[in-house]
Amino acid sequence: MNFLRRRLSDSSFVANLPNGYMTDLQRPDSSTSSPASPAMERRHPQPLAASFSSPGSSLFSSFSSAMKQTSAAPSGLMEPPGPSAPVVQRPRILLVIDDAHTDWAKYFHGKKVNGEIEIRVEQAEFSELNLAAYVTGGCMVDMQVLRNGTKVVSRSFKPDFILVRQHAYSMALGEDYRSLVIGLQYGGLPAVNSLYSVYNFCSKPWVFSQLIKIFHSLGPEKFPLVEQTFFPNHKPMLTAPHFPVVVKLGHAHAGMGKIKVENQHDYQDITSMVAMAKTYATTEAFIDSKYDIRIQKIGSNYKAYMRTSISGNWKANTGSAMLEQVAMTERYRLWVDSCSEMFGGLDICAVKAVHSKDGRDYIIEVMDSSMPLIGEHVEEDKQLMADLVVSKMSQLLIPGGTVPSPLRPWAPQMKPAKSPGPAQLGPPLGQPQPRPPTQGGPRQTQSPQPPRTGSPSQQRLSPQGQQPLSSPSGSPQQQRSPGSPQLSRASSGSSPNQAAKPGAPLASQPRPPVQGRSASQQGEDSKKPAPPHPHLNKSQSLTTSLSTSDTSQRGTPSEDEAKAETIRNLRKSFASLFSD
Repeated sequence: MNFLRRRLSDSSFVANLPNGYMTDLQRPDSSTSSPASPAMERRHPQPLAASFSSPGSSLFSSFSSAMKQTSAAPSGLMEPPGPSAPVVQRPRILLVIDDAHTDWAKYFHGKKVNGEIEIRVEQAEFSELNLAAYVTGGCMVDMQVLRNGTKVVSRSFKPDFILVRQHAYSMALGEDYRSLVIGLQYGGLPAVNSLYSVYNFCSKPWVFSQLIKIFHSLGPEKFPLVEQTFFPNHKPMLTAPHFPVVVKLGHAHAGMGKIKVENQHDYQDITSMVAMAKTYATTEAFIDSKYDIRIQKIGSNYKAYMRTSISGNWKANTGSAMLEQVAMTERYRLWVDSCSEMFGGLDICAVKAVHSKDGRDYIIEVMDSSMPLIGEHVEEDKQLMADLVVSKMSQLLIPGGTVPSPLRPWAPQMKPAKSPGPAQLGPPLGQPQPRPPTQGGPRQTQSPQPPRTGSPSQQRLSPQGQQPLSSPSGSPQQQRSPGSPQLSRASSGSSPNQAAKPGAPLASQPRPPVQGRSASQQGEDSKKPAPPHPHLNKSQSLTTSLSTSDTSQRGTPSEDEAKAETIRNLRKSFASLFSD
């Protein structure tokens, strides 16, 4: 206690106290009871030893809490809040439209959207689906799966993504599910391939018209398309230019609806069949083929196959045939890449061509995501489709999980308050040391400089662009001559005691002027609070702590409230000490 009384009687200590501090100590605390209150009258006098021990312990506890708040709170060293509970997102529902021969759930097992969100697979055929689509409510799908005439699954759900592996329209089988494709498109559901392309593939002449555009664009040498004629009905079908000819009726798959006509009499019979079917038809020249070629593309994976008929049937996909994988050439790649751009893009497609016995190739057809998988790599192709779907789901369902474009770089992150870096402490070792300014030099006016474009570790130059402001020894204090007028100009905004004391703490030193700012802007910056210094500890004296807290560590309003609370605690301690 005698130590504290000697310290309070010291003139230098009192001079460093804030204005009005000693006057505020005489004011009664608003939180204590008034002398006339019954609480004071009922309080019994305490022994003398207790009166000395209680204020002392309260005083030292106040000092301890004040130093903790002063050193930890402004420096940003407070313990961060605990991690929040992770938000569990609902699984994404993938509807796979395919027959029961392939269990697509096992190919998506363990896969997640962006590595976080589970995928729930629902599989059914077009014939087992029904739906209702809304403007704002999306698409509600009703699924009733039948196995051997028995209902196995019956539920409703809202799918998030569609994988189409089945034809939506076939005249040969009497299957027309184009209304379901329209409903899924109405609900705004993304799909592989896109529902727009699936609907366009419901008519083979419509797709062939896209091949004609590619043919005219690339030419017959790069894109050899077979010669074909389209008839909307039987009336224009009078005769064929040459025989034999292949007649294709309507829209069918797997070789159905294709007839080889040898002469004019057979051609007239086929014309009558077209009249009965009430549909369109196409004719193309018969090509005596040596083998068929199929080039498929799944995402960025390419494969080419060659199929040769063994049974002697003119249809290579009918009867016995030998299938083998061949090398992918640039010519084949050009074919499939050109066809994959139709209808807004096809993620999965295949091109069928015929290689004639005279050594020429003819492109006859293009298929979409409903194409059958062939060859020895069927399992690999299914896995490639699953990976492609997961990638598309990550891009379309969660746009924030995608990698930003180079044109939109990452936003700069705010750096936490740390110790001064090389740019503040001085130049790194091995660089030429700066020269101190000339003593007694004339005062120069500051002019604006261009903004700094170098790295933070580069030397900072003075506003005149001549003298670096970092010290040669790496000290945070600036090298100023005693008589230089720049010292008083750079220390504007700090207390007179700090400017006069050479042994003031680091946090009380004036910051070097920033390159590229005018004198008025630097004057405003000098009035702003300086960044806190993390090297404060409990071993510093009360004078240093008070002066540092009052002058150099003026921060945000929250920090000011913390310092004000510290001052109030100290006032209470001193008031209780001197009142007793």
